[in-house]
Amino acid sequence: MELETKIPKEGNYPEFYKPYISRLDDDDLIGSMVSSHEESIDLFGSYPEEKWEYRYAAGKWNLKEMLAHLCDAERIFSIRALRFARNDQAPLPGFDQDDYIMECPLTHRPVPDLLEELSYIRKTTVKLFENFTPEMLQRIGSASGWPISVIAIGFIIVGHEKHHQNIFRERYF
Repeated sequence: MELETKIPKEGNYPEFYKPYISRLDDDDLIGSMVSSHEESIDLFGSYPEEKWEYRYAAGKWNLKEMLAHLCDAERIFSIRALRFARNDQAPLPGFDQDDYIMECPLTHRPVPDLLEELSYIRKTTVKLFENFTPEMLQRIGSASGWPISVIAIGFIIVGHEKHHQNIFRERYF
């Protein structure tokens, strides 16, 4: 089914997601998900193995932690989208990204394994959004105490990924 999507207008998502949404200029959600992910795989996969543990400042994530965060966040955003698309009106809690990373065992995981995991997650996210109806995409639920539409969640996933690509380019290379 061909999706008719547009970047959501302000008011369909919490203001704190505006920096993610503002990074986007393409109304093709699925195409953006695919191209942004390909860019991530090329970008992160080109980073030298000996630098995977590098932190640009004390308390900041290394590449493995950033990739684990991208995996965690996309899973959580996708679950939110699924629940709201299926008309689940239960308010969903937020999550503390730093707590999640502290509980994520990464010392034994090579970056190629994390990139593979991220690819699997993105494939399932794309398939999920491809099969939402236009009505489902417009549904609104509550996450972290804020109203948000399903379509906004899709674009936030892409904008969030682009945000981390930019941080990576600016502070790791």
